[in-house]
Amino acid sequence: MIRFFYNLLLWLLLPVIALYHAYRSVSRGRRMAFAERFGFIPASDLDRVRGAEVLLVHAVSVGETIAVLPLLKALKARYPGKRVVLSNGTETGRSVALKSGVPDLCIYFPFDYPFAVATMLERLKPRLVVIMETEIWPNFNHHAARLGIPVVLANGRISDRSFGRYQRLSWFFAPVLRTFSALCMQTAQDASRIIAIGAPAGKVSVAGNLKYEIPLREISAAQSAALKAEYRVPPEAFVFTGASTHPGEEELVLDAYQALLAAGGDNFLVLVPRHPERAASVAELIRKRGLSFRLRSSLVTGVPAARPGEILLLDTVGELMKIFSLSDLVFMGGSLVPTGGHNPLEPASCGVPVLFGPHMENFREIAAGFLSYGAALKVADGNALSEQVVTLARDAELRQTIGGQGLKILQDNSGATDRHLAAVDRCLNERTASEAAQGRTRG
Repeated sequence: MIRFFYNLLLWLLLPVIALYHAYRSVSRGRRMAFAERFGFIPASDLDRVRGAEVLLVHAVSVGETIAVLPLLKALKARYPGKRVVLSNGTETGRSVALKSGVPDLCIYFPFDYPFAVATMLERLKPRLVVIMETEIWPNFNHHAARLGIPVVLANGRISDRSFGRYQRLSWFFAPVLRTFSALCMQTAQDASRIIAIGAPAGKVSVAGNLKYEIPLREISAAQSAALKAEYRVPPEAFVFTGASTHPGEEELVLDAYQALLAAGGDNFLVLVPRHPERAASVAELIRKRGLSFRLRSSLVTGVPAARPGEILLLDTVGELMKIFSLSDLVFMGGSLVPTGGHNPLEPASCGVPVLFGPHMENFREIAAGFLSYGAALKVADGNALSEQVVTLARDAELRQTIGGQGLKILQDNSGATDRHLAAVDRCLNERTASEAAQGRTRG
């Protein structure tokens, strides 16, 4: 009965969903891919996995895609005869997946209409599905269960902000949670929360956070120099990066940069809005400050290096790890405004010291770990950001200490990939055993 009303609501909302998706795609200059959104995978794509067993992994956007890459590599190594297909919900996530070259096929995840999820699953016929973080789609899980396809929730988390809402709607979510074959949660708190919402305790385990599985990327002076040349960054400048910033944060990062310039020395800012389509509005903020800047997309062959005191504004996707590798200090955005923060593990994997604000709700465990390790500094507001940027620019030893602790927290928290693989192994073996038992019964 619950699914009946859920599907009725979906059909009533179909024009709104279609128009909103079309608007977001066109406004951001991205293809709509309506066929895939309704489960119709192009035949040319299906040919790439035809004849092989498929493992389907779903990651919504950029952060989830980056986090799942080590698991994808491990799945390919563990099951060399199978094909790993990655579905995304966003164009930016798909772009990162394609550039990685890890999945055998990249597709879009369908809207949760019964015919759409049925079409996609029946065409791919996956042996198993892995869904990153807390993506709960009733029709998708229901149809997978009907086909006998195990579904594993990977890197599961229930944020402080979401928990109350999930509990109030447990009558809706509990039946869906029971269709998962395994729920691998990041922490014991996440595990207890998802059980409270209605997941069967016997299917829930604490597997750790896949985002800690980022490969360490300590680079040499020669590699750093090569990256700086690629991005036309002044070779001797102190590079401060404001990463994944949101509206209201670019002004604070620019304040900090101007304080750094006023303190003296050769300095350079790389500014990376979370959504590249905001580059034009961020560029206008920079112009109003009278500062000189370049867009990443304008760095064609032959363009000379920038000068200290200028800014590189990133208006492209998929280059953030390179930027972290050439940075001396990184501020992670989404944390001085109440959007929940962004992942500090990525700059930490490069040995770069990290600053973030008080709003790290989406990464509460990671942020707490960073602070306890001394792997990051928390700034309360824009003034504190300016003070810390100036202080750290002058103290190379402190930067090295903080960066080293970032590498240590990654090393100390490894192992999530193996724990997730164990859950996948168990679910695949259970499916094989179930099919064998059914075959014996028929015989």
